[in-house]
Amino acid sequence: MIYFFEKLLVNLFKSIEVGFVPAAKTRLLKVFYEKMKLIRRFEEAAAKAYATKKIKGFCHLYIGEESVAVGAIETLESRDYIISTYREHGHALARGLDPKAVMAELYGKETGCSKGLGGSMHLFDREKNFMGGHGIVGGHVAVGTGIAYASRYNKERAVTLCFLGEGAINIGGFHEGLSLAALWSLPIVFIIENNLYAMGTPLYRSQRREDLSQKALAYGINRNRIDAANVYDVYDAVKDAVNHARAEKGPTLIEAITYRFRGHSMSDPAKYRTNEELEERKQQDPIKITYEELLKNGVSEEELKAVDDKAKKEVTEAVEFAEKSDFPGLSMLHQYTYQKQL
Repeated sequence: MIYFFEKLLVNLFKSIEVGFVPAAKTRLLKVFYEKMKLIRRFEEAAAKAYATKKIKGFCHLYIGEESVAVGAIETLESRDYIISTYREHGHALARGLDPKAVMAELYGKETGCSKGLGGSMHLFDREKNFMGGHGIVGGHVAVGTGIAYASRYNKERAVTLCFLGEGAINIGGFHEGLSLAALWSLPIVFIIENNLYAMGTPLYRSQRREDLSQKALAYGINRNRIDAANVYDVYDAVKDAVNHARAEKGPTLIEAITYRFRGHSMSDPAKYRTNEELEERKQQDPIKITYEELLKNGVSEEELKAVDDKAKKEVTEAVEFAEKSDFPGLSMLHQYTYQKQL
């Protein structure tokens, strides 16, 4: 009798779990969709502002790669750290930086998250532990390792996510960072955002092997290689790596296969790839894939349109805020410059 009662309970819990897990996943996918839509609309507005010369200097868009930042950063806690490359608008927004402050920074305005002094490549927010975009290719990997060392030293139980492009793995800072992170078993996850082109150089012209996660083998750390077209797969893989790091079991190197739909920067027409290749890749747009999965899971088209409308509204307000804000005044000229005391 007890056996049959236990079996009944097990089957009951299984039926609850089968019904609950898809619902929970759908809710999470909707959160992912909202954040990816915000990033996409933000980047489209940034492209327009750059074309009309309201944004100047360098500007590297994240269109097509949104799933990597959103899926990865959703695994973090507020105490955790993020460090990225100069293609970091998406990471900043996924971390929860105010779109108004990010857009104002692109415009070079004093209301920007770096007070208008950093621009597109140097977004920063200490309160969010967003430790900046960095313009020196690969150099920030060693900095990320330093952040992880500091959090270990200070007993914060914090994890660092370090995003880098595949072109950065040829740089000395990449190998120095991984070597020390492995040696000291630091709480850091390195994420290679492999968009298949280092500026205009295709992967096969810079790497002997296609699987870049194998770089981890030289340092004896965990590795993973994922297709970032599905944002939930990114979340799943990074969550495991973050839990591994937080348990003080050491770093992980993850290669996320992704694709940018625009050129390397706004000044790059991307003539090194064919239109056929681009159109084929757009069929694997992570936003499109998530949209279709949400529809399949019972979310209505009206709900998803409302998500897009909300993203458009937020971005419109961010652009208006940036345009109305002032440029930094002369009083800031020496504020962040070291001066020798006489």
